[in-house]
Amino acid sequence: MQRSTLWLMLVVLLLGILFVREPRLEQSEEFFLHWLLTNSDPHGASAPLTVVDIGHDTLMEQDPVKANTKTSPHAGGSVVSPLEFALFLQSVLNFQPTVVAFENILKWRERDKDQEQVLMDQAMRMPRLLLAAELTATPDPDAPGPEIPGFTQVTGKRGELVEFSGIDRQPSEEMRLIATAGFTNLPDEISDGIHVPLLFRYRGEVIPSFALEAILLWLRVTPAEVTIDLGSYITLPQGRRIPIRSDGTLLISPNAGKKARHMTLNELLLAAQQRDAGKKMNPEFDSMRDEIVLARTPANPLSPPDVFAATIATIQSSAYVHRISPIFDCVLLVIAAAAVGWLRNISRVDLVLGAIAFTAAYCLIALAVVSRWLIWLPGCLPLGALWLLVVISVATHRYRARRLKATTIPRPIA
Repeated sequence: MQRSTLWLMLVVLLLGILFVREPRLEQSEEFFLHWLLTNSDPHGASAPLTVVDIGHDTLMEQDPVKANTKTSPHAGGSVVSPLEFALFLQSVLNFQPTVVAFENILKWRERDKDQEQVLMDQAMRMPRLLLAAELTATPDPDAPGPEIPGFTQVTGKRGELVEFSGIDRQPSEEMRLIATAGFTNLPDEISDGIHVPLLFRYRGEVIPSFALEAILLWLRVTPAEVTIDLGSYITLPQGRRIPIRSDGTLLISPNAGKKARHMTLNELLLAAQQRDAGKKMNPEFDSMRDEIVLARTPANPLSPPDVFAATIATIQSSAYVHRISPIFDCVLLVIAAAAVGWLRNISRVDLVLGAIAFTAAYCLIALAVVSRWLIWLPGCLPLGALWLLVVISVATHRYRARRLKATTIPRPIA
């Protein structure tokens, strides 16, 4: 084996080890992971979750200071009247779901107070009602900070959890007295569509987010029964474990919300009318008794695209995406280093075409694996190593061609 080949093998190995050990370089895998989860369709059983799309939601009485910010995805009033939400509650009560959750903040103008009372009358009949609210890190200094019950069994460093010190937006006091608050904040520093926060830090205490609070209500679990190891797992009764990162986020597939049953308000009203009339209806509605019903207004441009539905469905079905073992990376590095000498004997055109074909095949295999087994394969490391070998081989071909041309002995003159 030539000495130059040994040096090239050593370079490939060292670059691969640097990529694996350097956190800033390893974070580049997040781009491939985001593409992978966005384009995959996870298999598995359906989740006990029903998502009801209600009306059209636009901004009213928008705060001009927060108009161009992304920290308040549910800010603003709703043109969906309280009567429509009351009609939704009246219809869903026929199926007696375990939890009814509102993804948008139920807050209206003063002139809608009479209609809000109608909604209150229906909401008081719900055994477990979850209403959205928002935390803030800059509360009004004159406003008293409400107490929020937190988890008592928490281990690990809390420094990476996003901290808040007050409540920014929330429903009226009458609605808060008959419901549980769920905080829908999606801080830009930790959430990106595939990482959704389950935990926040509120005045030193660890509290649940909207999605986790919905699960606790669904399982009838109190915060005192939950054990949290930051950077590892959230352990719930009945042997349930939720993997979390040190910043309190859960890795989800954006398409996990497809495991839930989706319907419009009109479809729910029709099913409720058929039930009242004693007509035969879809048997799937009978299972709603053991489900979470999530009400949302998808037409609102500030509403998140099914991020909470996907998170709740992921936890309910325990369909957690996890990375393949690091041994896979080590094997790839060894194969890439061993292929240095072999690739030098392949023509440049065949090498480039083969690399393109391998890249396409690897992406398709990675999509199939994460869809079938919820295991994500690294992308930047193997594909980066492949194209590094291509560049090295092409450069080596040119160097050898120049060297042969320079050392060619001219034919003697007859």
